Amino acid sequence: MISKNQIKHIQSLHSKKNREEDGLFIVEGIKLVTEFIQHQKFEIAEVFATSEYIEHYKTLLINNHIPYSEISTDELKKISLLITPNQVLAVVKSSGQSLDSDLLKSATSLYLDDIRDPGNLGTIIRIADWFGIKQVICSPTCTELYNPKTLQASMGAVLRVNVVSEAFEELLPKLSGIPIYGAVLEGEPIYTSQLTKGMIVIGNEANGISKDVLKHITHHITIPAANSNGSESLNAANACAIICSEFHRQLTY
Repeated sequence: MISKNQIKHIQSLHSKKNREEDGLFIVEGIKLVTEFIQHQKFEIAEVFATSEYIEHYKTLLINNHIPYSEISTDELKKISLLITPNQVLAVVKSSGQSLDSDLLKSATSLYLDDIRDPGNLGTIIRIADWFGIKQVICSPTCTELYNPKTLQASMGAVLRVNVVSEAFEELLPKLSGIPIYGAVLEGEPIYTSQLTKGMIVIGNEANGISKDVLKHITHHITIPAANSNGSESLNAANACAIICSEFHRQLTY
């Protein structure tokens, strides 16, 4: 059972303001909630699940000491943000992640400069995970990591990638000697560039990389179009996928 006060509280977490004030966020769906339980990167405050979910995952919940309540499908609809709620919703405690300076020096990282769309952010984190990039650094103006759309789009990648928020100027002293690649419209074609480990900067969906960050880019790279057909640019997440794929190809094969 779930009380009216609990329903009201969970519904309040649909708002960014309340998520930040309470230090809580929502995760939904069988796959995502189960991954959060198994991975244990974030502390789960409580799970609200239908009898079907509990029947299959009761042992997992008990073994991981997860508080849970059985609720009806109608009750799940009241607290869910999904168009079609899927058996389970978890209330999770936010956990501030810190910058891993060693990863900056030893591996390729992503810096996201003012990515505003939650779906793009989640997809980029998923792309990073796919190509073995362990750290994504977001500018303070990026959309919120704990936005439900971000979490859904990441498909659990937030559990495997270190996602932190830091202003570029604060990051600069730690980037000494590290190549900084910027995805721009006019740069060296990525397929002819000699890529090395470093930092890849992906800019805002509409305006690209900001001037304050652009002046620190050491390598300007671009994805060449097949022809001039009127398209001005690629979606930020799509561009990121192509760039990360080429980095992975050159550095791995």
